[in-house]
Amino acid sequence: MTDQRIDETVFDLYDEYCHGHISRRTFFERAGGSAAGAAMAAAMLPNYADAHEVLFTDERIKATWVNYPSPGGNSGEMRGYLVQPSGEGPFPAVLVMHENRGLNPYIQDVARRAAVAGFLALAPDGLYPVGGYPGNDDEGRTLQRNLDASKLAQDMENSARFVKAHALSTGALGVTGFCWGGGMSNALATRMGGDLQAAVPYYGRAADTDKVADISAAVQVHYAENDPRVNAMREDYEAALRRHDVTFEMHEYADTRHGFHNYSTPRYKEAAAKLAWERTIAFFKQHLA
Repeated sequence: MTDQRIDETVFDLYDEYCHGHISRRTFFERAGGSAAGAAMAAAMLPNYADAHEVLFTDERIKATWVNYPSPGGNSGEMRGYLVQPSGEGPFPAVLVMHENRGLNPYIQDVARRAAVAGFLALAPDGLYPVGGYPGNDDEGRTLQRNLDASKLAQDMENSARFVKAHALSTGALGVTGFCWGGGMSNALATRMGGDLQAAVPYYGRAADTDKVADISAAVQVHYAENDPRVNAMREDYEAALRRHDVTFEMHEYADTRHGFHNYSTPRYKEAAAKLAWERTIAFFKQHLA
């Protein structure tokens, strides 16, 4: 079912559901007042069977799972999906951070896409301390919500430092992420200072304005046009970035909703997603050279 056939009310309910504000049951109850409504609600759920552009068997990349220390995190150890381009390297490094439900197949594919573009990509699974991404978003969302948020942030920073220091890395580091991972991209820009060269958040929580002075990285922010919760933070964030002379650019995509880059749901907008990714790769190539 395409987004044109889904009512705005169902999109809004799905946004509440995927951010954990209502349960799956409540989402279906409110959206499914008719057979058509129930069909719309069911169509909103991710279809990861189609959530790939680069297969793990692609000859241009090599993908492996790695474990590494994570002091101060939720368990002291982390696991991530490491994807390197073909060739001997070294390569600029990119951290790819998931949404609020763990390392699902879509985010793994984004890491492979980054590797195809020439970057050593690491996609950490923030749920590893509690068993890893469970294979479905509902359980993953619950697991992530119950983790210690500050320790999870430390796990992401430790992951960034791990891939930055990897033997195949040039030492130049960029981070990107989506939804929760977008907010964490902004947060890592304030936490890592000069150790981070570029941050590319997609529709994520803005960095705290009182910490923007700590940003040394160049920042490229991607916004959906119809995303009031995230967009409400834009004006203050932009003012703080300007006030502290941070190199940045912001892009908003017409007729899009939160999650427009994720092609596993009807929120996906192909043209906007491709343009945003092209800008992301160009930005990383500019600032991680």
